[in-house]
Amino acid sequence: MSILHTVNKSPFEKSSVGSCLAHALEGSSILFYEDAVYAVLKGASIEPLVAGFDGVKLYALGADLKARGITDDKMIDGIEIVDYAGFVDLSAEHDKVQAWV
Repeated sequence: MSILHTVNKSPFEKSSVGSCLAHALEGSSILFYEDAVYAVLKGASIEPLVAGFDGVKLYALGADLKARGITDDKMIDGIEIVDYAGFVDLSAEHDKVQAWV
């Protein structure tokens, strides 16, 4: 069963990102949106956890990155940027969606 994990809280204010990362299994995907996009910043304290995943696809919502001034060069390598339609596509492609709040 493939799971899309969605996270919307900043990793610096809540433990949602860490909990999600601890439960994401190979074949899953994680989508960071709203303040959770701060988790994809290069040099952030959480970078080793986020960047260390093999077998889990990582996504960030482009509109939320843009709203926070996060450009491609500031992001951890391997994070795919999606738009709202891509968010919907990811939801439809996976068997289950798990929201981490």
